Parts: sequence; structure tokens; C-alpha cells
Amino acid sequence: VAVVAEGASGAIVEVNAETDFVARNDEFQSLVKGIASVAKDVGGDLEAIKAASFPGGSDTVEAALTNAIATIGENMNLRRAASMSVENGVVASYVHNAAAEGLGKIGILVALESEGDAAKLAEFGKQIAMHVAATNPEAVSVEELDPASVDRERTVLSEQARESGKPEEIIAKMVEGRLNKFYQEVVLLKQTFVIDGENSVEKAVEMKAKEIGSPIKVSGMVRYAVGEGIEKEEADFAAEVAAAVSG
Repeated sequence: VAVVAEGASGAIVEVNAETDFVARNDEFQSLVKGIASVAKDVGGDLEAIKAASFPGGSDTVEAALTNAIATIGENMNLRRAASMSVENGVVASYVHNAAAEGLGKIGILVALESEGDAAKLAEFGKQIAMHVAATNPEAVSVEELDPASVDRERTVLSEQARESGKPEEIIAKMVEGRLNKFYQEVVLLKQTFVIDGENSVEKAVEMKAKEIGSPIKVSGMVRYAVGEGIEKEEADFAAEVAAAVSG
């Protein structure tokens, strides 16, 4: 995963190789960084990135990727990309256990909208990005949570609450209370800020806004961990094979 953030814009990309050995290769690392800088300029659409010029040469990104595969001798894949920008504020980044500057197995972008001090905002943005690396929230706010995820949780909590045998109006209150705990686990603004360990992220944002004299809005976040989701597909494939053999 490579992240690049500068001022009010940033981008993140995931490029997969077959082995960790290649992931530590300087040529591979410079390729991934180059692709991230292209994504910052053209956006997160994979086809647009592949068709764009690779920095410092006449090749497209797709051609640069193909050449790297031929040179290094291992298959590589531009798996996903995202970019974000704000009119006023900063896009901050963080890479956990960086293998090189801006490169690692977990990368985060966080967008903060504010007219306050840019340097203090960038420092705070990095702290939030570090928090996101640690907690992996599903959404910035309750409103942005996947409704299907909330419905599933509400159904499970309702079934559990009904086992208590209490009246429906009590059950409704129990479910709402437990839903709030669920939000504290999966919603960025509701989580306890890992940097201070006591305030919610929402409260920390309010406190920082007072400090810099301008409101702050967390308007976006992206967290990529190398290979997330791929393992699940492989496990499913293995289950399919096992089922076919036993059948």
C-alpha cells in the first residue's frame, strides 16, 4: 500500500506482488509510489490510472507495470485506489510499520475540512489516521454506516433482548442502548480516541477546533490493509474444492 498526501489532496493505492521479497524490492517500491502520485492527480478510477502517464517517462502506468513484471519476474496487480481532496483543510496520511516512506502493509488517508492553522490540522489529521490504523472503523459517522449492517445488528440485539421476557417498550430501550455501544465500536467519531484514551474522537475534534479557532469536520477516511478480502476469497475457493471432492 502506498499513500501520498500533500496539502488538501491525497491518494492511496494497493499493488499486490506474489512474495514479500519483491515487496521489499526498490524497483517495486518506486513503481507503487509512482502509481500513488498518478492517482493523486487523476483520481481513484483504476482504468484512468492505468491509461495515465507514469512519472518521469513516456510509458503509461499499465506499460510501466507490465515492464516491471517482465524485469522482476513476478506477477503484480494494481488492485484498488482511492483519492480525496478538500477545498479548505488538509488530507493527512499514515502508514503503519512503513517499509519505506509512504509505503507499508496498512495505509490510511483522512480528510479534515477546516479554515484553521494548516500545520496543527495536519498534525491532528495524522493522529486520527493513526487511530484509524489501530481501530479500523467501518464509517466516519453513524449516518454513513451501511444500513444493512445496522439492520443486522438491530435484529440480533432485538432477539437477544426478547429472551429477557421484558415488555416491548423496555426491549426497545435496551436495543437502542446496545446499538449505541455498537456505534462506539465501529463508528470513527464515536470511538474512544486511542491517542488520549479517554475522549471520543468526536470530542477530540471539538477540542482541537477550539484550539485552532475554527470548526473541523472529518469529511472522509480510507484504510487499506494489503490483501484484506483476498484471504476470504481463497478460503471460499478451498471450501468449494473440498465440497467438489466430497461430492
